[in-house]
Amino acid sequence: MIKNEVEFPLSAPSSLALEAHLAPYAAHSATSRGRRFHESPPTARTEFQRDRDRIVHSTAFRRLEYKTQVFVNHEGDLFRTRLTHSLEVAQIARSVARNLRLNEDLVEAISLAHDLGHTPFGHAGQDALHECMRDHGGFEHNLQSLAVVDQLEEHYGAFDGLNLCFETREGILKHCSRENARKLGDLGERFLTGKQPSLEAQIANVADEIAYNNHDVDDGLRSGFITLEQLSEVSLWQTHFEAARGEYPDIEGEGRRLIHETIRRIINTLIVDLIEATSRNLARVRPASLDDVRNAPTLVSHSDEVAAQAAQLKRFLFKNLYRHYRVMRMANKAKRVVTGLFDAFTDDPRLLPPAYQVRLPVADESANDAAAPVHGSSQARLISHYIAGMTDRYALKEYQRLFVIDNN
Repeated sequence: MIKNEVEFPLSAPSSLALEAHLAPYAAHSATSRGRRFHESPPTARTEFQRDRDRIVHSTAFRRLEYKTQVFVNHEGDLFRTRLTHSLEVAQIARSVARNLRLNEDLVEAISLAHDLGHTPFGHAGQDALHECMRDHGGFEHNLQSLAVVDQLEEHYGAFDGLNLCFETREGILKHCSRENARKLGDLGERFLTGKQPSLEAQIANVADEIAYNNHDVDDGLRSGFITLEQLSEVSLWQTHFEAARGEYPDIEGEGRRLIHETIRRIINTLIVDLIEATSRNLARVRPASLDDVRNAPTLVSHSDEVAAQAAQLKRFLFKNLYRHYRVMRMANKAKRVVTGLFDAFTDDPRLLPPAYQVRLPVADESANDAAAPVHGSSQARLISHYIAGMTDRYALKEYQRLFVIDNN
């Protein structure tokens, strides 16, 4: 088990002025629980701004341009990628944080980093890699995102990873099994005690759902996998679709314009409701500090009515888009690619790139490394790090190199 990490306190006088407008229960740079490795305070920016900047300049962030969620990268240039999704999440989250006097820089850093650990081929790739790692501690994409910022990025001479603040790392880790939480020390404590993360982390979590539900509707309509007729059964969609059509009857025949007008109205409704419902929660609980937030129930939420409408939209997408036969076919192919790569590298680690071969243990610790440190260093975990870092197109090319005779 990893020993509890020592968080080095931060000292950034400029943060006091830059964050003077924040509510007392917001996360403040000056009172951050610090970084794993000591660094001098930044100049002309806060600690959370420094985190955001490091994330944007990271290798893993650039790779998000060629990672997708529903549609594989080669299926079309207009579908969302993990990169565009992360930008949309950050935009929504910042809007909410600004209205609630919360830390926009922290919520932006969390939003931009939340998908860094996602595998190629979206959830299909994640499920396949988890199955491959079942006897080696499993695979959780939130833990993988943490591994990226704590260990796998190689940009700095003094430490591995990005050395982000505790609050940013806390927000990245949205979910975690109790078994892995025990290995994470202070960072995993809330999953064992039932406490909450910062309001900024809660906002990033909800903004993620708002973004992917709405851009999946857009991409699903663009692909033809779902139709306007099917969507008419969804109250959140149909209410705003009829309102848009009534206000702009001249765009009836312009499908894309009417769709975009509807989606922007849905997003606005969800954001406004989130701000208003969360404001009511804050007024009822009256937290005076970040510690009060951690000890309170979840405070960032929609109203019951809008939450039910959003849930109906989510169920519709699961049934009609994520389980569409063409999506399922591509998911099946994706699982075969990920499983094939994992099996090939496991059978003969000499097939790995040299940078990974030199990091292999002299002898694999055991067939089961579930008790090892959460990010792991066994042969299986290193292979999973390599595969999880691949983009969609790189994974396909690597598979061809290994299994197609005329590829080098």
